Amino acid sequence: MTKTSNVDAIDDVDHVLGEEYEHQPVPMAARRSLFSVTTVWIGFPMIITGAMTGSILVLGMGFKSAFWAMLIGNLVMFAYISAIGVLGTRRGMNFALLASIVFGKKGYVFASGLLSTLLLGWYAVQTGITGALISSAYDLNYVTMTIVAGLLYIGITFIGVHGLHLIGLVSVPLFVILGGWVVFDSASTAGWDAVFAYAGNNGAASMSMGVGLTVVIALFIDAGTVSGDINRWAKDSKSSIIATFSAFPFANLAAMLVGGVMTAALAVPNANPFGADNMFGYMHAKQIGWLGLLAFLFLYCNLGSVCAHVLYHAATGWSRIIGTRMRVMAVVLGIVGIVVAAGNVWAFFIQWLTLLGILVPPIGAIILVDQYLYRKNAEISEDWRPTAFVAWAIGSAVAFVVDFYAPQYCTAICAMLAGGIAYAIIGRQSVAARAPA
Repeated sequence: MTKTSNVDAIDDVDHVLGEEYEHQPVPMAARRSLFSVTTVWIGFPMIITGAMTGSILVLGMGFKSAFWAMLIGNLVMFAYISAIGVLGTRRGMNFALLASIVFGKKGYVFASGLLSTLLLGWYAVQTGITGALISSAYDLNYVTMTIVAGLLYIGITFIGVHGLHLIGLVSVPLFVILGGWVVFDSASTAGWDAVFAYAGNNGAASMSMGVGLTVVIALFIDAGTVSGDINRWAKDSKSSIIATFSAFPFANLAAMLVGGVMTAALAVPNANPFGADNMFGYMHAKQIGWLGLLAFLFLYCNLGSVCAHVLYHAATGWSRIIGTRMRVMAVVLGIVGIVVAAGNVWAFFIQWLTLLGILVPPIGAIILVDQYLYRKNAEISEDWRPTAFVAWAIGSAVAFVVDFYAPQYCTAICAMLAGGIAYAIIGRQSVAARAPA
């Protein structure tokens, strides 16, 4: 098959499934309804991994402190993600295009490449979790189950943003029904008073509020930073903000509370949320035929939603960098992710969150300061914008120092503030230097 015929084949697929606008803004005629964009967003964080994170927080902080960490962290995420998302909506641009304005026509590759690669890692993590949970619960081969999951998730991503909409329509109702059942069934064993009074693993909280906030924020900070990939499809800023709100704080908080309430109610000593001590394990342990089958389907659909989302973001970013189509990169990167998942990379979950908390938040903060304060109508012009990279380095360096010397504080928020403030100071000096004498 010649190169020309390959291009023609891709064009035919785009004609059938819809153009993804990897290299230019989404025109108003192609924008999607509020319902469509909302289902794309709400299906992203309402996942079992969020419930696992809620369990980790409750184990480490006790229920009441964990709840406040979840709520505050999600409100921070809403402010951060909705602000970046509105930029994508107003200009119709994905993250790579927005980053090209702020970091430069060549410089954006570092920001977009980093985030797209991290998101590919998340695809591998979530695919690995799928395979691990299925293989342990049903005594099936881990590698086989991981491959099946990965191929399914590639297929959803290949459809494009409409595929994310469709998987959300299936995943969200399943989570609401089954998650609600898990919450009330588990709480009935101990009573709500015991849930609220739960003090942490073995009665001792070991996680500070700062660390708890970092865990909440870092869970979706990478995908939140590239929110333009989704919000560019919204018709106006109001729709963009409403769709984002459906995910943060609503869906993400709901998912975390499912895991948190279950963990507090059962009070299992040294519980392992990434093993059997999660909502999937809870349903499977009931040994009810129809519930076990529903849990099996739920796991694939639910983690399929987040995997398809992160693979979509990764493929969108790398397609811009390489100069190809999103669907081509979805297949290529999806296969890479499946191979990585087979090596149990998801086991490094906490270390992954720490890395994201240090490297990613300054990027979004710099974009917000640049586009809202100093260069509201700027276009893609310069090859490199060194000031953005200096601020990024400062933000990440401050976060590294905080993480190493003062881990009781929120690394993610420190990184965000340091990067944004550094760029604001540099930007003010740059504007003053350009002003006529």
